[in-house]
Amino acid sequence: MTPPPASRSRGSDPADAPVGERIDDVDLADEMQGSFLEYAYSVIYSRALPDARDGLKPVQRRILYMMSEMGLRPDRGHVKSARVVGEVMGKLHPHGDSAIYDALVRLSQDFTLRVPLIDGHGNFGSLDDGPAAARYTEARLRAEAMAMVDDLDEDVVDFVPNYDNQLTQPSVLPAAFPNLLVNGASGIAVGMATNMAPHNLIEVAAAARHLLDDPSASLDELMAYVPGPDLPTGGTIIGLEGIREAYATGRGSFKTRAKVSIEPITARKTGIVITELPYLVGPEKVIEKIKDGVQSKKLAGISDVTDLTDRRNGLRLVIGIKTGFSPEAVLEQLYRYTPLEDGFSINAVALVDGTPQTLGLKELLQVYLDHRIQVVTRRSSYRLARRRERLHLVEGLLVAILDIDEVIQVIRTSDDADTARTRLMEVFDLSQLQSEYILELRLRRLTKFSRIELETERDQLRAEIAELETLLADPARVRGVVGDELEATADRFGTPRRTLLTEASASIAAPRSRGAAPVSLEIADAPCRVLVSTTGRAVRVELPEGATIVTPARRSKHDALLGAVDSTTRGELVAITSRGRFVRFTPVDLPSVPANSVQLAAGAKLRDYLGLTDAKERVLAIVDPASTVPLALGTREGTVKRVAPGGWPARPDGDVIALKAGDEVIGAAPADEAAELVFVTSDAQLLHFAADQVRPQGLAAGGMAGIKLGAGARAVFFGAVDPATAEVLTVSSSTQTIAGADPGRGKLSAFEQFPGKGRATGGVRCHAFLKGEDVLQLAWVGTAPLAVGADGSARTLPASGAKRDASGTLLDSPLGSVGTPIA
Repeated sequence: MTPPPASRSRGSDPADAPVGERIDDVDLADEMQGSFLEYAYSVIYSRALPDARDGLKPVQRRILYMMSEMGLRPDRGHVKSARVVGEVMGKLHPHGDSAIYDALVRLSQDFTLRVPLIDGHGNFGSLDDGPAAARYTEARLRAEAMAMVDDLDEDVVDFVPNYDNQLTQPSVLPAAFPNLLVNGASGIAVGMATNMAPHNLIEVAAAARHLLDDPSASLDELMAYVPGPDLPTGGTIIGLEGIREAYATGRGSFKTRAKVSIEPITARKTGIVITELPYLVGPEKVIEKIKDGVQSKKLAGISDVTDLTDRRNGLRLVIGIKTGFSPEAVLEQLYRYTPLEDGFSINAVALVDGTPQTLGLKELLQVYLDHRIQVVTRRSSYRLARRRERLHLVEGLLVAILDIDEVIQVIRTSDDADTARTRLMEVFDLSQLQSEYILELRLRRLTKFSRIELETERDQLRAEIAELETLLADPARVRGVVGDELEATADRFGTPRRTLLTEASASIAAPRSRGAAPVSLEIADAPCRVLVSTTGRAVRVELPEGATIVTPARRSKHDALLGAVDSTTRGELVAITSRGRFVRFTPVDLPSVPANSVQLAAGAKLRDYLGLTDAKERVLAIVDPASTVPLALGTREGTVKRVAPGGWPARPDGDVIALKAGDEVIGAAPADEAAELVFVTSDAQLLHFAADQVRPQGLAAGGMAGIKLGAGARAVFFGAVDPATAEVLTVSSSTQTIAGADPGRGKLSAFEQFPGKGRATGGVRCHAFLKGEDVLQLAWVGTAPLAVGADGSARTLPASGAKRDASGTLLDSPLGSVGTPIA
């Protein structure tokens, strides 16, 4: 009996097979290899890896495109997320709805993305909990997402068929900003993965513009604009070497720490307060790890953990410290054994022309810029073609309006529309398109006013065509448009940096072997000097025994020094601010620079380090609270005060002077009995008097009269100087000019030219105003003045030796601040 066809072996003779059936011999290894490679390519290209141009995976791109097609703009109402998911799944993304909704949720989370693209309404999850179901949440596009899809209707990118060839979708979005760098990405493909950290939009845009201007820019030049990632949840990045490696090779790692402060919880209890956590670490995970560590005896000295997080004040975890334990040592334990210090590995893999590549910072920026140059070029070509088409029609209309009677006669005497079109083309030398347009002309367009409108439109179209032709003929102008649009996008959507970058060493280390001697958790309390620039950057200079500070021969940015204090790594210092407050801090986490090559440009922004939230509050000085020299303060309203030494309370911050309403501190400096206190006013008056005329007072006191101000005047400088070596710098300007636009006229005079007067008097003239000048925009008194611009770059000062009441010379560029050289 003949066996059924299904039982035939693959090795049987095909001639014996039933009619209509074909059996092919296939090698199993080849079949598995081919199928696996096809699957791997599909996962890599169509699911897991982002495109280097717009920084989006296919599902994310399809979500944004479909939502824009649905009209879900920021000025429209939210719609159900399930509706968006259904549209995307049915038309563009034939995969599971959960994958689409997960991608939509991620695009809306401000703790995941640095610049969220979707405005979510409802429970879109947290770091510890997932989102609500799609039927319970609503969504629409944010303005940032509209910038990603702008100009799609102007042929700026290629459109490709969807999965069933019934619709089309963009192969890439125009992307008005470098989304891959700004928002980062993560994904696991077959045999490869990507993991990229978010960055600050303003910094990335600045680096991209610099690369546009200088395509040969080095990595160090680009890192001057993008020093490191800027994580949505803030925190502190420690150890920058791994970041530089990642920017150079596309692979690297760094450590992140929570933002913490040690504060008194009660009169007798100190606690560690956490206000920012490492990226993608939730508070519940931290609390769980702390409890596990206490139970396993890895963590000691912790009495309790309280979560005070709320919507108004944000994250706030308070860890209570037992009596007798050092909060700093406990904090080091927490860094070691809990996610308060976490690692992040960068693996910058993205698709370039459909091929996975590992890209460094420069390569990522270059791919994006090449994309934007192509977008601007295609957009300009599209607009040029449309304007040429419109100009062609307008010129035909003008011909018809100028001789409308003959046009009407030609049309009326024609048998049909085709004949009329042909005769119009012959009589008036028009094209077929122009003739068709004239045949559709409405009678109301025949007015004199319509003719004027058409002539105006014609002239405008010709000007626009000429501008577009000039733009397309000059690649440099195209690059200029790309840079200008990128700058405008950064100005519109950019926000200040949230993550602090430091060179401090990480606490995470390999576990000790059983029986090994316990390692001290204390950071060595070594001698150091803390330097603060006039631009607000602070560094810690390690000073081993016998070491001296050596400054580089070539000056760099931010080198003008505001103050320097000798301390220890774990010592306490006090920062004095313009709001009349003191803020205690320890320099342990400040960037450490070698004593033989001090550069303040490597420093951390001190106001970020101190956590100052008031944008108008400035750091004026740093002092050692254990110093025996009184601290002199001067205010804008002319008040002077010397703070008695040794009276600093143990609390982390507080008032150092009782200010009147509307007043602020303009200067602070240590001043012993031999110092001279100096005021300079906006109406060019300088007063100096001996410091011993101001008796030291406690912190609660409001000071005493320092200088008598003229009508409408205010103090612009206060300081304590050595009269033997001091010089006086003054810069005049006008109140009618925009701040920072007029360099002004400056002069540098010897301090000895200015006679001293008693406290609370009016002083002497220190600058003569020319016509149109009425105010001193800047004044400074001290030794060896060093001026920098608002960006920290060096500025040239006039020659010394001017008369005290001279008018000065015109400066080359505006001065931002003045200090002393690093010594």
